[in-house]
Amino acid sequence: MLIPKKSKFRKPHKGKIRGKAQKGNYVAFGEFGLQASGSFWMTNQQIESCRVTINRKLKRGGKLWIRIFPQLQITKKPAETRMGKGKGSPDSWVAVIKPGRVIFEVGGVEPQVAKEALRMAAYKLPVKARVVERKNVGGEKIK
Repeated sequence: MLIPKKSKFRKPHKGKIRGKAQKGNYVAFGEFGLQASGSFWMTNQQIESCRVTINRKLKRGGKLWIRIFPQLQITKKPAETRMGKGKGSPDSWVAVIKPGRVIFEVGGVEPQVAKEALRMAAYKLPVKARVVERKNVGGEKIK
């Protein structure tokens, strides 16, 4: 599972997810990408589940790029605990995803296999996601 080696704060604030993704909103490495349509927190378990699904479909034929990393720590209080007595203990790590962010990229396989793998991974997400294709920028050729 993905977790940071160290973090600046032990119990960070949650914050708000506002606006669209300014960075990471295009396919940079592979030929196809999975782009989020809504905003959400993606846990490290969800990232791992999508990774396994895509790799099973690719059958070690192509390459997968994970474009996100869980950096925000989420705290939870134990069940049946009364209010007060401070913030809960650290529970899990999440990546903050804004609309338009490319989460995964796939390359080096047939287009229909790549699209199917990303479509199956989209079922694991709590929001809708779409498969996007790489655009030719600056006259570069895609194999």
